[in-house]
Amino acid sequence: MREIELRTAKSGMVVLIGIILLYVLLAIGFIIGIARFPLLTVLCAFLMGLAWIPLCGLKVLKPQEALVLTLFGQYYGTIKGEGFYYVNPFCVAVNPAARTHLSQSGDVKKAEGITGATVNGVELASKKISLKVMTLNNARQKINDVLGNPVEIGIAVTWRVTDTAKAVFNVDNYKEYLSLMCDTALRNIVRLYPYDVAPNIDTTGDGMADDGSLRGSSTVVADRIRQEIQASVDDAGIEIIDAKITYLAYAPEIAAVMLQRQQASAIIDARKMIVDGAVGMVEMALDRLKDNEVVDLDDERKAAMVSNLLVVLCGNHDAQPVVNSGSLY
Repeated sequence: MREIELRTAKSGMVVLIGIILLYVLLAIGFIIGIARFPLLTVLCAFLMGLAWIPLCGLKVLKPQEALVLTLFGQYYGTIKGEGFYYVNPFCVAVNPAARTHLSQSGDVKKAEGITGATVNGVELASKKISLKVMTLNNARQKINDVLGNPVEIGIAVTWRVTDTAKAVFNVDNYKEYLSLMCDTALRNIVRLYPYDVAPNIDTTGDGMADDGSLRGSSTVVADRIRQEIQASVDDAGIEIIDAKITYLAYAPEIAAVMLQRQQASAIIDARKMIVDGAVGMVEMALDRLKDNEVVDLDDERKAAMVSNLLVVLCGNHDAQPVVNSGSLY
């Protein structure tokens, strides 16, 4: 079903003034009829009882709002744009998601505090559909990455309604539908990536290992999530403008272990750098001693000197020098 925009003139004020004038005339006729024409009194009373019906066709819209109307069960059309409109008084506004609120915390729940009309003390939600750009801050989910590690991740989705007819008639509740599709798309994409760069992992589907990861390729992952959500909500008349990862971390049950793993990897990398530097310094020291002919060392003395220098350069603590006051040999 496609949206049909009603090109209704903004004639609500004219109709309202006309109804008021009609009531004034009927009231005058009713008073005159009491004194002289009883039949006129009955006719005016009957018309006054029906004159309220056109009031049901008066609709007020604010900027970036729309109203989907049905007439005797069939889709009648959609009015858009701010103004005071008059439509067929028998048209009924439809919005299944009127009482559903996509909270900024990510929870889909029945709206509390939505302003609307009140009948017998019961508050009615507005049937108007917002065309504004809105944000769904989806709740954090625990998902296993491609390596099976549990990861907690949350996304913020920016969206808006582009086709009101699809949003109302193609799905039961377009807000709940959007939230569910966000959860599904998030799981489908996150399970293709490791949390951090891992060898022999293909994240693009081209059959070649790459360096893609949730932590290092957050922009690429977010764009794939947006495309996945958009493909799912096209039938609901919703446009996904943007999607951003707002939270990413290992699940608490393995966070400590993965932190130790990262610390161990960092220590190994640091030790490797220290050893490479120490070996270079020892080579430089031996070459300088040889070039300047400071001392002539045999292989055994060179080995002892290399051992001592490596201990000094690679040790965790400051070396305690021992002064040899005797002969070198």
